Amino acid sequence: MKRTGSAPQLRAGARSPCPIATALDILGDKWTLVVLRDLFMGACRYSAFLASPERIPTNILADRLKRLVAEGLAEKRPYQPRPVRYEYRLTDKGQRLLPVLQELCRWTNRFYSESWVPPERFMKRRIRN
Repeated sequence: MKRTGSAPQLRAGARSPCPIATALDILGDKWTLVVLRDLFMGACRYSAFLASPERIPTNILADRLKRLVAEGLAEKRPYQPRPVRYEYRLTDKGQRLLPVLQELCRWTNRFYSESWVPPERFMKRRIRN
């Protein structure tokens, strides 16, 4: 695929300027989309993410949340001063992944009958402005 105009600078750690490769560099591991799903479903505190049925290990959860914040998909805010505890919220950039995740769910449900159907509140949810 050819890109028009001058060649953009690759982001650090990028494999190529391909949009699919770029998205996979950010989202394409075993846990990141699960953490995003939980953010969309209302999880915002560490304990809520740990309660997910996939049972993400704590070290991986901490790393994925850190990466989502670094990529600008989520933001981290303190909710308790002593000891400092944080909650996470999707940014506009993160919110814009909602239709992608919904379509991925539709595709999976269509072709993998053993997959569970996501809650209607997730599938009918719209991007917040």
